[in-house]
Amino acid sequence: MSAVRKHSVSLSGHRTSFSVEDEFFFELERLASQSGRSQASLVCEIDRNRPESANLSSAIRLYVLAALKKEVAGN
Repeated sequence: MSAVRKHSVSLSGHRTSFSVEDEFFFELERLASQSGRSQASLVCEIDRNRPESANLSSAIRLYVLAALKKEVAGN
């Protein structure tokens, strides 16, 4: 497994960062591309929908995991 890397993104006009493993980052990019969206747009949606108690990095990991589980279940 790869190291955790920090990534910067602009959400609603302010810069923030999240830290995830490369595997999660690549899947996040793929999911954004697959849906015809920018990665920033998808991260913004994840940020809006996450519980206040969850940090953005964890919310991204959980989003990617849920999307992959849904893909596997659909096959």
